Amino acid sequence: MPEPAQRADGMQLEQCQDVLAYQFRDPTYLREALTHASSANHRLASNERLEFLGDAILGAIVCELLFRKFPEYQEGELTRIKSAVVSRRTCAKISEEMGFDEFLVLGKGMGSHEGPPSSVLADVFESLIGAIYLDGGMEAAKRFIVRHIEAEIDAAVDGQLGGNYKSNLQQVAQRQFGETPTYMLLDEKGPDHSKCFKISAQIGRHSYAPAWGRNKKEAEQRAAMNALSQLAGDPVPHDSD
Repeated sequence: MPEPAQRADGMQLEQCQDVLAYQFRDPTYLREALTHASSANHRLASNERLEFLGDAILGAIVCELLFRKFPEYQEGELTRIKSAVVSRRTCAKISEEMGFDEFLVLGKGMGSHEGPPSSVLADVFESLIGAIYLDGGMEAAKRFIVRHIEAEIDAAVDGQLGGNYKSNLQQVAQRQFGETPTYMLLDEKGPDHSKCFKISAQIGRHSYAPAWGRNKKEAEQRAAMNALSQLAGDPVPHDSD
């Protein structure tokens, strides 16, 4: 006969809810979200189904956030940011920062002094989203996601999650032309508290298609992206109008 499934005890559940800043009406959802397949009698008693649900909810909420937050971004750029924000790496990072590994119920051999694998940490973040959704509805799940994802969105936009176009342009410019790109401020508009900036990337004497941004850092990233697209013979992703 299979061994009975391990269970998170009441104190663990209370501590986890404190970390989540969410109180479950039905703690069964939380218990299931924290139960890895390695510790369950069968896979249906693990967090795999909640992970499936949470993954879909995370993707939908992030898409809505990006759609509303960046009305000037085209589909391709929104897709790139979303891919970085909902990646397994990002989900695992948030789980680790929140200490979810302390509450996970794992089978023998899964845990180690180094902690659970990053894939397991990513899974539990998504399963907790699914659990909060089932217990408290979409608004509760959205509040939880926004609280922990907005900083990742800002990092992705700033180019810190694999989309650092300025760094990429510098590598291309030095390799192809032996030059370091510079950035020229061409225009700015709007009130002091909400200015937009128009910037162009330059390599040597050649200027590339400028781009607008809500701050200089964003405008430089977008100008670098335009330059990379032009160098590759592709249409520029950011209009300068």
